[in-house]
Amino acid sequence: MGDIFLHNLQPNPGARRGKKRVGRGEGSGLGKTAGRGAKGSKQRSGGRISPRYEGGQMPLHMRLPKLRGPLAKTAMPIGPFRTYTTPVNLSRLSVFAAGEVVSPEALLERGIIKKLDERVKILATGELTEPLTVKAHGFSAAAVAKIEAAGGTVEVIS
Repeated sequence: MGDIFLHNLQPNPGARRGKKRVGRGEGSGLGKTAGRGAKGSKQRSGGRISPRYEGGQMPLHMRLPKLRGPLAKTAMPIGPFRTYTTPVNLSRLSVFAAGEVVSPEALLERGIIKKLDERVKILATGELTEPLTVKAHGFSAAAVAKIEAAGGTVEVIS
């Protein structure tokens, strides 16, 4: 065996089979319809059926519900008006000491939220005992009442 280079690479003898020549007369056994069967779109040149075609039945991609609406929780994050809001319950703020400032950056440090680029909304589930200064993009009315009842203050970030 000689040297192997890119210009002299070739498959072993008998490893590749020749192309089947169809439509070359009845005597060949593959004449007339050339193995494609009788009439229909699959027999025509270029007649391929889309993988999503289901024989006229309403296709799956059209039957499934779509993610619509700019402010829906399941909305796709496309465009300027579709935003995600990360909810944070008051019970999660118990890790902060009295008088501390609770901001999205502080929440990220403590591992309460995962990303800074999402808006944070404080919800009222749980109790708050220490007075805290809470900065967030949104608050529920009940959360504001509980924070102020504990002696804290609320600041809305735009």
